[in-house]
Amino acid sequence: MAHEDCIFCKIIDGEIPSAKVYEDDDVYAFLDISQVTKGHTLVIPKTHTKNIYETPPEVAGKLFERVPYIANAIKKAYQPAGMNLLNNNEKLADQSVFHLHIHLLPRYGDEDGFSFNWQVYSDDYSQDDLQQIAKEINEAL
Repeated sequence: MAHEDCIFCKIIDGEIPSAKVYEDDDVYAFLDISQVTKGHTLVIPKTHTKNIYETPPEVAGKLFERVPYIANAIKKAYQPAGMNLLNNNEKLADQSVFHLHIHLLPRYGDEDGFSFNWQVYSDDYSQDDLQQIAKEINEAL
């Protein structure tokens, strides 16, 4: 079901042009207009869903089932040295279009224009802390 104010729904419906990479009954993949690296592709469900939190399992299953297929096509076409898969959820995590999407970012080297800047705080969590965090997440399932 499309949302009339969603740019990705408009792309799926053909109201806005895109460089289509793949399409079937459930999934649409197209080049990001802001190519971080050559072949940077967005994979989206045709069913409008805001983010991973609101995505029904059957929609997620169909989406994620296609990701390796499309990633391997990018690999075959451009032989990247690696690939990052990225999904942003909510504004704080840099989600800018509120329709679930997976970025496939081919990596060509350290200076290819994409990087993560994680700060690892492994010393801040003991094994007991990690077990407690795992328990709390498990209890929320």
